[in-house]
Amino acid sequence: MGNTSDTSAVFASTISKEHDILMGSLYSVFCILSLLGNCILLLVAYHKRSTLKPAEFFIINLSISDLGMTLSLFPLAIPSAFSHRWLFGEITCQLYAMCGVLFGLCSLTNLTALSLVCCLKVCIPNHGNKFSSSHARLLVAGVWCYASVFAVGPLAQWGHYSPEPYGTACCIDWQAPNHELSALSYIVCLFIFCYVLPCTIIFFSYTFILLTVRGSRQAVQQHVSPQTKTTNAHALIVKLSVAVCIGFLGAWTPYAALAMWAAFGDATRVPAAAFALAAVFAKSSTIYNPVVYLLCKPNFRECLYRDTSMLRQMIYRGSPQSEPKERFGSTLQRNKEVSISTRFSNGQQEGYGLCLQCTDNATLCHVTAPQRTACILTGSTYTEVTVSQLSAKPQADFL
Repeated sequence: MGNTSDTSAVFASTISKEHDILMGSLYSVFCILSLLGNCILLLVAYHKRSTLKPAEFFIINLSISDLGMTLSLFPLAIPSAFSHRWLFGEITCQLYAMCGVLFGLCSLTNLTALSLVCCLKVCIPNHGNKFSSSHARLLVAGVWCYASVFAVGPLAQWGHYSPEPYGTACCIDWQAPNHELSALSYIVCLFIFCYVLPCTIIFFSYTFILLTVRGSRQAVQQHVSPQTKTTNAHALIVKLSVAVCIGFLGAWTPYAALAMWAAFGDATRVPAAAFALAAVFAKSSTIYNPVVYLLCKPNFRECLYRDTSMLRQMIYRGSPQSEPKERFGSTLQRNKEVSISTRFSNGQQEGYGLCLQCTDNATLCHVTAPQRTACILTGSTYTEVTVSQLSAKPQADFL
């Protein structure tokens, strides 16, 4: 934090102090929500790891990439925004930008792979049902390799990383293509292979799914029939995946549009505040995946409820009010049992009407007439007596 580049004008904020404070506040909220949501989602996935379906591996991988972005970007972006300048130097700026590109591209590529898997399972179920967990793991590894190529490129002088136009964060140098051929080729490849191609695949995959569902009821029955017991979950994953894709692309499209404007247009005419606002939208993408799946996927909600039930019981038992309530509850139960066993009789109590002194001759059987009884509760013990034996006492002493 102490070299000369830290004090250069390139690391100073180019937007107002109020806008920086607003950015820092929003980033703080996103950081908390993303940490809670993605950690809970990963915990739920860990507890149900033995029953995970292949498509759910991509949900978990998306949560990992979101959590990686949260842990690598927000701790640096938040203090820099509040300080009205980048605080962490040139080398950290490069690493910050690389992490942003790596986790951002991993999330988008992961959503692309998920859309292909969903399309395969719905549109070509004979082949899609053969897609196993091992295939999903290989595809997840390929997603990280694909994103790593473009994330490491600027560190190998294919493109450049530099401070953002608003000054308090770092990303790809979008102005470099105006005066450098290698930077231009990097931006073109990045735009084609990491935005246009993934968005096209996602669009056509879910379009084919929609056409298949609408055009062939037989295909739908194959997909959601109870024969495999897992296809219902796949149908739900398709719907939730569409929701996550819309949220993710909606968050990143403003930033991508401004980046292309700066790269292939007049970069001096792009407002720094517009880049700052687009960056806020882009970083909000880390909270969509856990919100959608934890709120809308039934088996995730059920597993989460089971995981938290013990914690809720511990909190309840540790509260000051819990012990009196438990004692009061046990007393009520004990009194209830006593009242059942020694209840106030209306003349039909068990045992009455039976022969009390019987001999072999039935005519000599002496039968005691039914009597009303009561249990006296005053004192440490209680005694059951007939009502006729009671003196005039307050009714509160009797049960």
